[in-house]
Amino acid sequence: MGHRFDPTILREYDIRGVVGKTLSSADAQAIGRTYALTLVEAGGHRVAVGYDGRLTSPELEAAVVDGLVTEGVDVVRIGRGPTPMLYFAAATLGVDGGIMVTGSHNPPDYNGFKFVFQGKPFYGAAIQRLGGIAIGLGAPHRPRGGASDYGIRSDYVERLARDYDGAHPLTVAWDAGNGATGEVVRELTARLPGRHILLNETIDGTFPAHHPDPTIPENLVQLQQAVAREHCDLGIAFDGDGDRIGVVDGRGRILWGDQLMVVLTRDVLARHPGAPIIADVKASQVLFDEIARMGGRPVMAATGHSLIKAKLAETGAPLAGEMSGHIFFADGYYGFDDAVYVAVRLLGVLSRSAQNLAELRDRLPAVVNTPELRFPCDETRKFEVVGEVRERLRNAGAETIDIDGVRVRTAEGWWLLRASNTQAVLVARAESTTEDGLARLKGALAAELAASGVALPDA
Repeated sequence: MGHRFDPTILREYDIRGVVGKTLSSADAQAIGRTYALTLVEAGGHRVAVGYDGRLTSPELEAAVVDGLVTEGVDVVRIGRGPTPMLYFAAATLGVDGGIMVTGSHNPPDYNGFKFVFQGKPFYGAAIQRLGGIAIGLGAPHRPRGGASDYGIRSDYVERLARDYDGAHPLTVAWDAGNGATGEVVRELTARLPGRHILLNETIDGTFPAHHPDPTIPENLVQLQQAVAREHCDLGIAFDGDGDRIGVVDGRGRILWGDQLMVVLTRDVLARHPGAPIIADVKASQVLFDEIARMGGRPVMAATGHSLIKAKLAETGAPLAGEMSGHIFFADGYYGFDDAVYVAVRLLGVLSRSAQNLAELRDRLPAVVNTPELRFPCDETRKFEVVGEVRERLRNAGAETIDIDGVRVRTAEGWWLLRASNTQAVLVARAESTTEDGLARLKGALAAELAASGVALPDA
């Protein structure tokens, strides 16, 4: 009677697959059962479950709930909304865990699951263990659990609005990208001062306007146009499930996650002098240098929302962030990646600042860098390529950091190569103080990739 998952869906920090190909309702039911067995084993019995706006999410939510109650766990169904709303439910409803049905920023035919387990991230070996438990599934031995509904959205919006501490109103464009934040953004902006222009706030899993991934510049064009047309102070965009933020300043320039972190870090370190501030291995050296300059303690960590959350708990840091737009506030909040909460805090900072966001951006030290370069590499090969590159560099005596992939430091800057934990791609980035230096770094990266049979993408 056991169940076998497609091996590609059990990822490092969540579960994701193509619905109808590698992920099915039967898989969702087995995920619910195996998670429930793991939770009961640890003494838990109550789980919150939510789902995003994808077309397949209601079906998968019903299946995972069935799996949970089959193994005797009680379920609180919070309905449709962003992933951080599920995290909020897990933190406030007295439950022992949480499961979010979400495809995040993947293409529309994808879906998946993110987890909370007794107040902690659930990732890595814990996710892989579900596969082993599934193989041994038999008839359930416990009485079925119960399921109840709790509409938590108004509580969540009230909690978001509570931490707005602005001094003067701003004009803001918001692009929900037809993702799961739409209804939350509509209710939140009605409670905030200032003028708010909403784009694509209707939840639609076909994503008709553009794909909800704010790390891709073309997905921010509509927001940039609205900022210019409406003379906004800034524009804010969210990914499909609301745990990643994208920001453009009043001149339409994109602030990447590491640049946004500099703006937020100033405010947080004013409240927590000398505190550790965490950034992922993809972040600009400017961020690490600025954290130190402002009296904080920079901590470099592996990329991945679950990994960052674990590092946050380990270090007691008040703030952590990734270049990808996952930003985590433990200062006054729960320490999970909530893009809408980040937006509220950002608006407060800007509303109290003598300088607007464009001026704050202009104060950052000048560097030139590539965007995040992503290019296809077979699932079975991507980690091997990174390992080969790391070994060659070590043998050559290069200065490397191997927290996550390989980050190489030279006199001209740095470059990074790592394998994505969510897609069949390699991720690269390079940064220098000069265009010539950047060209040389990219050349070094290209040479290493070529030595492993991989061509560098155009960028």
